[in-house]
Amino acid sequence: MTVQDLGISIDTIWMLLAAMLVFFMQPGFALCEAGFTRSKNTANILFKNFVDFMVGSLLFWFVGFGFMFGSDGQGFIGMPNFGDLSFYTNSAGLPTEGFLIFETVFCATSATIVSGAMAERTKFSMYCVYSFFISLLIYPVEGHWTWGGGWLCNGEEGSFMMNTFGTVFHDFAGSAIVHSVGGVLALIGAIILGPRLGKYDKNGKSKAIPGHNLMAAALGVLILWFGWFGFNPGSQLAASGAVNREAISHVFLTTNLAAVAGGIATMLLSWVKYGKPSFSLMLNGVLAGLVGITAGCDMVSPTGAVIIGLICGIILPYGIEFIDQKLHIDDPVGASSVHGICGIVGTLLTGLLSVSEGAFYGHGFGFLGAQFLGIVCIDLWAAVSGFILFYTIKRVKGLRVDKRIEEEGLDIYEHGESCYN
Repeated sequence: MTVQDLGISIDTIWMLLAAMLVFFMQPGFALCEAGFTRSKNTANILFKNFVDFMVGSLLFWFVGFGFMFGSDGQGFIGMPNFGDLSFYTNSAGLPTEGFLIFETVFCATSATIVSGAMAERTKFSMYCVYSFFISLLIYPVEGHWTWGGGWLCNGEEGSFMMNTFGTVFHDFAGSAIVHSVGGVLALIGAIILGPRLGKYDKNGKSKAIPGHNLMAAALGVLILWFGWFGFNPGSQLAASGAVNREAISHVFLTTNLAAVAGGIATMLLSWVKYGKPSFSLMLNGVLAGLVGITAGCDMVSPTGAVIIGLICGIILPYGIEFIDQKLHIDDPVGASSVHGICGIVGTLLTGLLSVSEGAFYGHGFGFLGAQFLGIVCIDLWAAVSGFILFYTIKRVKGLRVDKRIEEEGLDIYEHGESCYN
């Protein structure tokens, strides 16, 4: 075995280990969403997290991988591969099948985010339909613009981004590409679906509907936190050599610092704002920091990571409050705020705090402009395609369960079984 072969083998093992960690985020999402909602819908929520991954895996292997990484890199979308992986060759020599698995778990994550915001009142059959289209088309299209080598990340001389900003859009592990897309889709879905019964009184005042198990939610957040060490450092896709081992170590550190800063910021803010530190808000604060750092975890300093975490942790409670109490949009787990708002904020802060390109380091505002255009285009695509998808489902088949089913719980009526017997 040559030194080069050994290096590729080490990189492959690291990529697949990271893919396993990101896959382990699926039970994290499942427990988090189940804990933040009521016990009568637990089996339904757990079931949907399995469906996300099962449907997403098949679709991404069969056509989504081609849509995202296929030819026509300057266009709107790549070509479907219909299960044939021979079109793709990894420039680093990594096995195509391994790279497919790594990208599959990211696709499934984007679809999973949506389920929490639409929990406790969505028909299971229609959930399967919209999960299908998110994995088939919505995620691969914007993924093609970015990680697929499309127009937002094309750094060739004379390309649109280089001509306009002198640089390209950067999202290392998915603050925009995965999280903000999931958050925007979650927000649009929740708007079209409508609030849960009893969520708002006749005067429009929001009424709290507590989740049934904070222990499950806490375990879910800890699992997500653990999985993020595959999500972010794994996006380096290499561990061999001095450059890569330094890079993944740096990303580990910035990821963790942003998480703890987000949790502490939300804890302290809730303490001041409500008189008592809120455990449930703190859990979402940790996730807010993780989402925010994901775009620039490779480009910001440890201090920059703490700043991003603090800002996202402070913004989060106000975002949840604004969406719930001002807009009257019912999001049971806060997915729209955690993934949508903090994904956008983290992407933009990268344009300011990047050591190599950020405005705060004397590099001008070109990179911030690229980040702004990228997040606008990506989330506009998510909003428009999501509206068409959810509105069509609502008009054709109905998106929401009947009143009696919602009142008595989706577990028994939708699945004929309960999580707690």
